[in-house]
Amino acid sequence: MYKSTIELSPMQRVYSGRPAAEALAEEAERQGAKRVFLIASNTLANKTDEVARIKAALGAKCAGVFDSIRPHVPREDVCAATAAAERAAPDMLASIGGGSVSDATKIVNLCLKHGLRTPESMEAFHIVVHPDRTITAPAFAGPDLPVVLIPTTLSGGEFNALSGATDKKVNVKQGYVHPAMMPRAVILDPAVSVHTPEWIWFSTGVRSLDHCFETLGSLGSNDYWDGMAMNGLRLLAQGLVATKADYKDLGARQQCQMGAWCSMVAIVAGLPMGISHAVGHALGGSFDVPHGYTSCVMAPFALEFNADVNGHRQELISLALGEPKTPAHVLADRLIRSLGMPRSLGAVGLKPENLDALAGYTLQDIWCGTNPKPIKDRSALIEFLRRAM
Repeated sequence: MYKSTIELSPMQRVYSGRPAAEALAEEAERQGAKRVFLIASNTLANKTDEVARIKAALGAKCAGVFDSIRPHVPREDVCAATAAAERAAPDMLASIGGGSVSDATKIVNLCLKHGLRTPESMEAFHIVVHPDRTITAPAFAGPDLPVVLIPTTLSGGEFNALSGATDKKVNVKQGYVHPAMMPRAVILDPAVSVHTPEWIWFSTGVRSLDHCFETLGSLGSNDYWDGMAMNGLRLLAQGLVATKADYKDLGARQQCQMGAWCSMVAIVAGLPMGISHAVGHALGGSFDVPHGYTSCVMAPFALEFNADVNGHRQELISLALGEPKTPAHVLADRLIRSLGMPRSLGAVGLKPENLDALAGYTLQDIWCGTNPKPIKDRSALIEFLRRAM
């Protein structure tokens, strides 16, 4: 018997398989919103008709659109979006795009609540990681506006209250969290996701696979989280292979979206992740490596590194992937390679001389201290990273 506490999300609805514009208009009506401010991917806003469809569906309720969020969410972009939203005087925020757009929208809501208008003013609101790897999450009043997120990638951040933004002055991606930062609704429209470039679709799919890997590898998980992660692994592995064969297979895309949702259940409920995610945050925020690529590189190495302390847990990964006698890191490596994704730090632009700096940034991440196999010190971390070169 084990003891655990599962935190439940205040999210109200998830729409699946519905046209995004139609579902957003319905949710605005449910929330009684009169002025909806949309934060959108630049590509979707300017190279597709998806944002135009949303504006048409909302009609007079569309209070404005902001489409200039860069990858890894620089604080400056959050402040620019906040200023645009403030001018629009919204009573609801919505987003359409990848994980950076989703994260930015949740943080904009926080900035509107507390009058944060400059990158410096955001400093007191992010999670702080101390030298001993303990963390402090500042206390503050949660944001007020309802948020609806329409993801076009598979990173899964739309299901999480935790969001990240990068402080360019120190070159570190930092976390912002409050239960009220959860969206009221998420809209999973597989048809919108066909605009996503293949490398982003597959790499963010691996990111969600990594949520499942680190959940099933955790020594603090429970039967509920394990079941959701195993189902997420099955859905994602099958769906990603199917979309590799036919990129416009909407059934397979919906399967991937559901798998990404399953992958987030444990994280949202409070289960810490491990070294793959910690290194991933540092690679993204400090070395500008695309979010999904970080897990493509690190996940199999993390599984192999941790196997001597959580090998019995990793057997669940192998079982979910249909080969119970094959080590999890071997299956992960094979699947990631079959999707054409990079598998080394060198393949995403790092050089051996970057490893010391990468270790330093990783030690500042919230999940560096929660890996199943403790990272003894900086030199041990560098040795682990060297394996991934």
